[in-house]
Amino acid sequence: MARRRQTETFGLSFLDVICCGFGAVILFYTIISAQSGMSLRHENEQLAAEAKLLEKRVLEGYKYLAELRNSMARTDQDKARASGRAREVAERLERTRQELARYEFDTLARRESLERLKADLKSLEEENRRLKAATERQPAGQQVMQVAGDGDRQYLTGLKVGGRRVLILVDASASMLDETLVNILRLRNMSDDRKLRADKWRQAIGVVDWVSAQMPAGSQFQMYAFNTAAWPLVEGSDGSWLAAKDGKSLNAALTRLRKTPPTGGSSLENAFAVIRKLSPQPDNVILVTDGLPTQGAKPPLIKKFVDTEDREDLMQKAVRSLGSGVPPINVILLPMEGDPAAPTYFWRLAQSTGGAFMSPSGDWP
Repeated sequence: MARRRQTETFGLSFLDVICCGFGAVILFYTIISAQSGMSLRHENEQLAAEAKLLEKRVLEGYKYLAELRNSMARTDQDKARASGRAREVAERLERTRQELARYEFDTLARRESLERLKADLKSLEEENRRLKAATERQPAGQQVMQVAGDGDRQYLTGLKVGGRRVLILVDASASMLDETLVNILRLRNMSDDRKLRADKWRQAIGVVDWVSAQMPAGSQFQMYAFNTAAWPLVEGSDGSWLAAKDGKSLNAALTRLRKTPPTGGSSLENAFAVIRKLSPQPDNVILVTDGLPTQGAKPPLIKKFVDTEDREDLMQKAVRSLGSGVPPINVILLPMEGDPAAPTYFWRLAQSTGGAFMSPSGDWP
């Protein structure tokens, strides 16, 4: 009897199947792992791109932030400048309003004064025609007519000359060198000899000569020159009166005036202080000048440019310093460029004190 074949539980075919299955699992795992790695790498690449984009946006944000900060700084600077300009404009506006109010007041005062001036001029013309013949027959230095009041005066060309005590104040500042500002600046840097030969200064000396010839022989006089300070033209006569009939004193004053070169600024306040210094006070004052003052009683602590408004303030302060009981102040105003307010202020000064005002032409006297 034939022997049966023994059946093997695990044969070669089963092992092959097991190996194939295990290989399939490994292959499947490998495929899945590869796909998972590719997916992660793709996600990483996307995240890296997004990170770079965000980083770029952050850098751009920093750039815009810097620009905004610079713009804010410029805006703050512009705001500060605009604020300063606004204050400046407001100050200018306020000054303009004040000037406008002053000009309106001056215009009204000028209209009223013009009417009075016309009436006075008409009266003077009639009186001059009546006295013309008598005036021509009178020698120089004698009275033409008696006038009630303090002191005796004669009226020539509308100017009140004469009196018992006559004070002559002569402006010897640098502006007396010429009518124009350009020539004043040019001449003030030249020699004293050239200053003494300046046409305007020679006219001022001629005016003082003319006034001196009109004083009554029995009167007393005093002659002061002034710029930022005032000094007597006769040495040793400060505060005292001199006899007009004493030709020596009068000639000494005129001689020193001819040797005095105009220089420096002008202080009417110091010039008017001479009126209070003399005892007894003058009963007639002749002021020969050409414009508003440039300084008060003392020089300013801080040197600065003096504009028209400052000069008007100095003029008003000088007038206030006169106080009460002021004698007649007769003003002979020589012309000067760039000082349009001077005629109004000096005419007002003459009118308020009972004096006369005249602004002669270049060929007078």
